[in-house]
Amino acid sequence: MEFRHELAYDAPPDEVYAMLADPAFREKVCAAQGVVSADVRLAPRGADAAEGFDLEVEQVQDTAGLPAIAKKIAGDTTQVTVVEAWSSRTGGTLEIVAPGKPTSARGTVALASSPGGTTHVVELQIKVRVPLVGGKLEQLMADNVKAGLDVEHTVGAAWLAGEH
Repeated sequence: MEFRHELAYDAPPDEVYAMLADPAFREKVCAAQGVVSADVRLAPRGADAAEGFDLEVEQVQDTAGLPAIAKKIAGDTTQVTVVEAWSSRTGGTLEIVAPGKPTSARGTVALASSPGGTTHVVELQIKVRVPLVGGKLEQLMADNVKAGLDVEHTVGAAWLAGEH
């Protein structure tokens, strides 16, 4: 399934990029998302991530509240690895992997100047390879990705307003 989500920030692209390239911001997002545990690894490319950065976030997520069919596949908790490879200050690739699970999400992330700030665009191709219920599980995965991005946006807006 195709997934697209836009997040609007009241700050210029360079400030939004600097926030996204800050491991402290990424750790704060994980805490706000309520993950069981998270390991954030961010490697800048060039001085001050001027040439992009590589991010890997390994999370253990609680699956409480998921429908029974999803819990049957995921278990009580599930491990998720988020990998972002920003090749420039304006964008890169994004992959969300759940090792050992029949799911995948791959696509792009981009920052664009917009009136009054920045638009952060996430586009993914989400796949769940489970017969008969794959489409429903893809929608559930898309809803969870959107919810996570919305939490990131809330934390990001506060961060850009000086609330570190």
